[in-house]
Amino acid sequence: MVEPLLAATDVTVRFGGLVALDHVDLEVAPGGITGLIGPNGAGKTTLFNVITGLRQPNQGRVLLDGSDISRWPTQRRARAGVARTFQRLELFVGLSVRDNLLSAWEASVSGGVFGRSGAEGRARVGEVLSRLGLVSVADRRAGELPTGLGRMVELGRALCTRPRVLLLDEPSSGLDAAETARFRDLLLEVVGQDAGGPSVLLVEHDVRLVMEVCDQITVLDFGKRIASGPPEEIRDDPAVIAAYLGDQGVTDVA
Repeated sequence: MVEPLLAATDVTVRFGGLVALDHVDLEVAPGGITGLIGPNGAGKTTLFNVITGLRQPNQGRVLLDGSDISRWPTQRRARAGVARTFQRLELFVGLSVRDNLLSAWEASVSGGVFGRSGAEGRARVGEVLSRLGLVSVADRRAGELPTGLGRMVELGRALCTRPRVLLLDEPSSGLDAAETARFRDLLLEVVGQDAGGPSVLLVEHDVRLVMEVCDQITVLDFGKRIASGPPEEIRDDPAVIAAYLGDQGVTDVA
């Protein structure tokens, strides 16, 4: 049995009297895409914050390749290979697309901001710009771009850090059907590249997209894990249907 690359075990988070996460377990396998779905307020972004170090849990651990990183600061986790995007675009709007990507690479490399291995950084940025189809807008300010391209820039910044685990928080938000299809294809390509791409943890409300790209799916509801398994099991799980998918959702993703 393959050991998970990323694991959250028995994670509990309380905000005063509110239990945001209640003894939640989650695993992300090497080289795969794991979905994390559930209604608004289920605790998905809180779990992301625990994994990336933005929130310390009241209980539980986070493991990266078997090492306990629960007490590591955010920057140490990032340099160990944990990268993420956010629900709302978090770009440096006054910088060019190229400089947005370069800043991410510099932050991920010790001494990068002082110019060490600068050629390596420029090469990585160029590779990512090409892969994501951003070459034509590389010198435009990020704040001038439409949402679809902005999402690609945010993905590009994460990829420039050469992540081992990539956490994507609602990456298709604001995209039209064509942009979502392009994102789906890019995501599958990035994860599958020469078996060396990052593992992905995907929070997404587009259920069709989740069912198309994910190997495993975990479902949260009111801070509890109510289901975990492959897409075909999750789609037909009565508890998931009642809490989140609904009858129409099951029809749409069958």
